[in-house]
Amino acid sequence: MKNTLPDLLPALPEIVLLLGACALMLFDLLVKSERRVASVRFAGLVLAGTAAATLFLLVGTGGALVYAFNGLYVADLMAHVLKLCGIIAVALALAYSRDYLHDRGLLKGEFLTLLLFALLGMMVMMSANSFLTLYLGLELLSLCLYALVALNRDSAVSTEAAMKYFVLGALASGLLLYGMSMIYGATGTLSITEVARQVANLQASSAERTFLVFGLVFLVSGLAFKLGVVPFHMWIPDVYQGAPTAVTLVIGSAPKLAAFAMAVRLLVNGLLDLAADWQQMLVILSVLSMAVGNITAIAQTNVKRMLAYSTIAHMGFMLLGLLSGVVSGNWLNAADAYAAAMFYTVVYVLMSLGAFGMLVHLSGKGYECDQLDDLKGLNRRSPWHAFIMLLLMFSLAGVPPTAGFYAKLSVLSAAIAAGQLWLAVVAVLLSLVGAFYYLRVVKLMYFDDAAAGAPAIGGARDARVLLSANGLALLAIGIVPQPLMWLCFAAIKSL
Repeated sequence: MKNTLPDLLPALPEIVLLLGACALMLFDLLVKSERRVASVRFAGLVLAGTAAATLFLLVGTGGALVYAFNGLYVADLMAHVLKLCGIIAVALALAYSRDYLHDRGLLKGEFLTLLLFALLGMMVMMSANSFLTLYLGLELLSLCLYALVALNRDSAVSTEAAMKYFVLGALASGLLLYGMSMIYGATGTLSITEVARQVANLQASSAERTFLVFGLVFLVSGLAFKLGVVPFHMWIPDVYQGAPTAVTLVIGSAPKLAAFAMAVRLLVNGLLDLAADWQQMLVILSVLSMAVGNITAIAQTNVKRMLAYSTIAHMGFMLLGLLSGVVSGNWLNAADAYAAAMFYTVVYVLMSLGAFGMLVHLSGKGYECDQLDDLKGLNRRSPWHAFIMLLLMFSLAGVPPTAGFYAKLSVLSAAIAAGQLWLAVVAVLLSLVGAFYYLRVVKLMYFDDAAAGAPAIGGARDARVLLSANGLALLAIGIVPQPLMWLCFAAIKSL
């Protein structure tokens, strides 16, 4: 028992979440109400308990680096911060989507349970210090998301989206696993910490190093799929459009935090000595993603599909921060660049939650707000909702003084400091292209007449309050970004 407790304590948040998710499955069998108020509250209590356990560890250890389970698991400040952000994101997604799901008969125990198990997969990924742990967390997350996309079994579109997601996701998992197996073959270990030590000792011309780079290609390919960057982006538009909007809200937010953690664990913690190789790959992925995402989004009339291509562009921008860390063996800019990428990811998750949350909130019973025309005249129907949506669109476009502007500025500053001036110029030009489709939404809300038969805006009061707080938080972070940026910097320095 004495030997077990030191391992169990760092994993306390995951244990609380696992026990809570299992208890929720049993508890929901006793709930007869269609609104499932008791089940939703139970899920909220589980999330609150998980957050409390995470804060307990954060305060108790001061964010110090702690290994558990023979090095398979690591608890550091970055893991704690990302876990708290993930818990908040899932809690907001649950609050935003409750009425939407109830109106469509989809508010079931399965949704709540899958949501909690998906969060568990994310948290395992955030604390993974082994290829094995990382892959297990990734598969747990992926399987839950596949099932969530197919939640509406009566919808052929949702079923098709889930099938595409599953097939392409399985392919990406295979690529990732193949890359991991090749790196294991070259280093003889699955531990990310030990892989870093082995790679640092390899000669530049050795056969093992060549083998490592070959495995790195597959590793980055699998990672690119999970991030949804070009040319591994094919699933994103169809899944975002085909899934129920409440599920799109989940897929488009919290999993990005886990994907960022996976990128940092693999590339920064494990393969930093191969930075010259993976940076070249990320440059291509970043530029292609920003170009394809922003240009293709202009042609979309479906808001969910437009935001899907927007996601691709934003992930390309985040990669710009990751690739600006170590240049020609110089590590001076590394912490600033990785902190900028982390800040960008956290801000993007907040923006995505707000944007998809607003679409969920504006959708009524028997009515889907998923076309650009559905947003026409929103200012006349509800000036406050239009203002919050304006803040969200401005932040996504990178208009000051919103958080999106500072996030882009920090990434661009890191790229310029790393000598990647041409990349920064390309990113700025493509961001200007992207501003068009965000400002088009603002134009429709404020200068066009509402479509005939547009329903009154309802929704639960708590969802309205949280949406308002979500939008205003982006404004507040944009005006005073230092606390969140300092937290991201401290998290990266803890690695």
